[in-house]
Amino acid sequence: MTIKGCMFDFSGTLLRAEPARRWLGTVLERLGITLGEDEMAAYAERLERAGGLPGGAPPERVPARLERLWQERDLSAERHRAAFTALAREVELPWEEAYEALYDRHMEPDAWSPYPDAREVLTQLRRRGVPVAVVSNIGWDLRPVFRAHGLEELVDVFVLSFEHGVRKPDPRLFRIACEGLGLPPERVAMIGDDRHADAGAAALGCAVHLVDHLPVEQRPSGLLPVLDLTA
Repeated sequence: MTIKGCMFDFSGTLLRAEPARRWLGTVLERLGITLGEDEMAAYAERLERAGGLPGGAPPERVPARLERLWQERDLSAERHRAAFTALAREVELPWEEAYEALYDRHMEPDAWSPYPDAREVLTQLRRRGVPVAVVSNIGWDLRPVFRAHGLEELVDVFVLSFEHGVRKPDPRLFRIACEGLGLPPERVAMIGDDRHADAGAAALGCAVHLVDHLPVEQRPSGLLPVLDLTA
């Protein structure tokens, strides 16, 4: 059946979070803290391995006391902040004020970079009359990020887990998006990078197209095949 609408994941699909080294360096510079390059790199690596960078690598290990919070992190803004700051605190930093500042930093538009072909793909879909939804497991409003990068006008519907209290792969979130697009699920494709969360759309009959969650410079054209779905 012909695809008439597209749902896209956010992190790792349309945009990518900044590297942990830049994330930490930006925050420490604002706090007036200077570190040597080796020390900076070591802290950044430990924070990323702990899972403290939202949009970065998942935690290598979630402490038992944080397991429930981690599983529910995308259901509200409060739980999202609590989960990621708690994981960051698994790395002992000498600066207490850095933990909240690190969380705040990851929500800034400058902390995100669109994949090289994101604008082209979204623009082509708009020209073809194919409506687009962004469906994300997230605990904060990402619309300002899209606005700052000139992409918001190319998205018809934003369906964010924390605004609905349900997260992918629950089919309910994809159904909300399809209803927002005004299309039956079998006419909508889901494009994402998570083989568990994003593939949940298949339960509704949506086609699923997966891309690799790579640094932006390593994936210049991973989204272009999406255009073939709506040709």
